[in-house]
Amino acid sequence: MAATIKDIARETGLSLATISKYLNGGSLREKNRIAIQTAIQKLDYHVNEYARGLKSNKSKTIGVVIPELSNLFITRIISVMEKILQEKGYSVVICDCYTDEGAECRCVQFLLEKRVDGIINMPVCKDGRHLLPAIEKKLPILLLDRPLTALSDAASCVLLDNQGAACTATGHLLEQGHRRVGIVVGPKDIYTSQLRLRGYQQALEQYGVPFSQELVAYGDYTLQGGLLETCRLLTAVKDMTALFVTNYEMTLGALIACNERGIRIPQELSLIGFDNMELSLVAQPKLTVVTQPLEEMGIQASQLMLGCLSKSRLSPAMIMLPAVLQQGQSVRKIQPTNQTH
Repeated sequence: MAATIKDIARETGLSLATISKYLNGGSLREKNRIAIQTAIQKLDYHVNEYARGLKSNKSKTIGVVIPELSNLFITRIISVMEKILQEKGYSVVICDCYTDEGAECRCVQFLLEKRVDGIINMPVCKDGRHLLPAIEKKLPILLLDRPLTALSDAASCVLLDNQGAACTATGHLLEQGHRRVGIVVGPKDIYTSQLRLRGYQQALEQYGVPFSQELVAYGDYTLQGGLLETCRLLTAVKDMTALFVTNYEMTLGALIACNERGIRIPQELSLIGFDNMELSLVAQPKLTVVTQPLEEMGIQASQLMLGCLSKSRLSPAMIMLPAVLQQGQSVRKIQPTNQTH
């Protein structure tokens, strides 16, 4: 039979109130703390989290709903969040909705049935209706990477400065003399894709370079999408001298496309990728990449959620983090025939 706090009381000679205070993180005299720890080890005592949750109406569990667990960007952030939340005594339940709005709704309902204390979501649904049942229960909601305007008064956000990141990357290519700069972005209806395209357009405007729709390719944030859209651009735009690819998986696809066609980087095509420093080191030549602060995003998301759970944060917050352009050898300087900047 599993040990109880009454067994610890008998073993230590201390009151149930003193033992309960210890188990709930209270401060005790050193000798009492040592006595309780010794008894716990001896009796192999484990806290009944389910019973504790019924009494406190808290499950010490955080639900995470994501669009694609195979995405390296997502898994790295989750890894950081999970470590921090576990250190604070919370378990994490991860639900993959496979970029399906119906599945996303079902994931949220599943988590509510599991009585989670809060939900972290990288949303697929654009209007946030899938989170309304959680908001009605007054659960803390944190949105990762994609805000929802309809929930601005109810949910905190941790975001990347997507527009600034794309503007910096595109501006670097323009600064090196490139004027026919292609871009592979994500789906048209995705928040991050829209802002990265806007940043690309912003850089063109700053350098006085006309925007050309033929230089824009819409991928799907997958390796295959990056491969197909890069091939399409290379076929359709013969005078393209540079390419900016806006996520990690599509960057891999773009590299494969260049390798298959025997296109030398940067001699025949300058390339800036996204998301992954390890890739930039392995690829030859070393890639210039936009690196997102994935660890910091995980830290900020965890801290915001913990603040909401402890009631130290009472109103939603938005945190926007900058990306960094890491220089490699995949961009060459050229002399444009008509430099307008």
